[in-house]
Amino acid sequence: MRLLLLVSYSFVKKIPLLFLPLFLIACSPIAVVEKAEQTIILKAARIFDGHQLKTNSSILIKDGMIEKIGDFQSFNNANARVIDLGDATILPGFIELHAHLTFQKVPADIVLKHGITTIRDLGGPIHKPYGGNGSLRVLTSGSIITAPNGYPIPIFGNNSHAIAVITEVQARRTVAKLVESGAVIIKIALEPGGETGAPWSSGHGHGNKHGHKHNKHNADQQWPLLSEKIVTAIVDEAHKLNRKVIAHIGEAKGAEIAINSGVDEWAHMPCATIPEHLLKKAVEQGVTVISTIDTLSKCTGIIQNTKLLASLGAKILYGAETAHPDIPWGIDAQELLYLMKYADMSVIEVLKAVTSKAGQQLNYPLLGTIQAGAPADIISVKGNPLDKLKKLEYPDLVISGGKIIVNNF
Repeated sequence: MRLLLLVSYSFVKKIPLLFLPLFLIACSPIAVVEKAEQTIILKAARIFDGHQLKTNSSILIKDGMIEKIGDFQSFNNANARVIDLGDATILPGFIELHAHLTFQKVPADIVLKHGITTIRDLGGPIHKPYGGNGSLRVLTSGSIITAPNGYPIPIFGNNSHAIAVITEVQARRTVAKLVESGAVIIKIALEPGGETGAPWSSGHGHGNKHGHKHNKHNADQQWPLLSEKIVTAIVDEAHKLNRKVIAHIGEAKGAEIAINSGVDEWAHMPCATIPEHLLKKAVEQGVTVISTIDTLSKCTGIIQNTKLLASLGAKILYGAETAHPDIPWGIDAQELLYLMKYADMSVIEVLKAVTSKAGQQLNYPLLGTIQAGAPADIISVKGNPLDKLKKLEYPDLVISGGKIIVNNF
């Protein structure tokens, strides 16, 4: 039978009232589904619960939610289906904070089968949050707010899912409309172009793969940017509506506008080298940076910016920009390795950045964790992936909302 997704009281009461309506929308199935056939007990040598690694524990899944995690003998549930994974590692389903799934027509089922159970689609068709009940959970920002003829319009043309604004009033109305339509975050573009190695510049070599209509572009031929006043209005309106603002930036000018306007997140690790004083300001403001290091690996400033931001104590979370032509349609182990190498994260810190910390960033307190009351979004691989992160790109078990999607055990 198909699954009815239920939200336990223990889960809901931990959610700030501010975000409860958004959470309930996101967890609602888009069609009426029936209750899962069986209660499931998963047993494995190791469990990473989103915070720490545990050994020889088991997980009880009921009605699409995690009911309990503990010693196998403590469950005493004769009606449960027991799946003993043996020498394997169970983890929460991974969360991708920067994707372009719909716009680039990447099949959601492929992404789910490869370990990503939740994505945030930044720039593309807007929807109320959906999925998570046996399908990929999808959160959207909708169209990117930009200046007239600003990025991404010069690259993708008029069908770029961008909205150009010219006044503060228009900017505020656009934010309100996006939120009303289901946006979980507001995305803006502060991209003049011209950074060496950027996917949106002519020198990157990905024009044909992206289908972009690249024109010759350099630092002397810059795309227009939103003014600081308009960005400030966007941030103010978004915050009034309990939404954050995320900015696509690639160089110093865009970073400066974002910082001065109080933008909450940077959609990319900046491509060009950013002056240290600006990065310090960003960290002092608590800006969250979505990594995308692998996607922008040809950028001249990517490594320096990552190292400096990490040394300053910046909050850096996983994002691989799923749908980029060089990136796997699922978990990108290379991104995880770059975070370890350049952001000086331990393997546990990296796993937190793509599970529990990502869930917190989305204001879903238990998403990305394995604990009582959390959605049963789970992946597992044979052996210990902490010794070889590449294993995570090919999970042997994928569960979405308690429904088994992949099982190679």
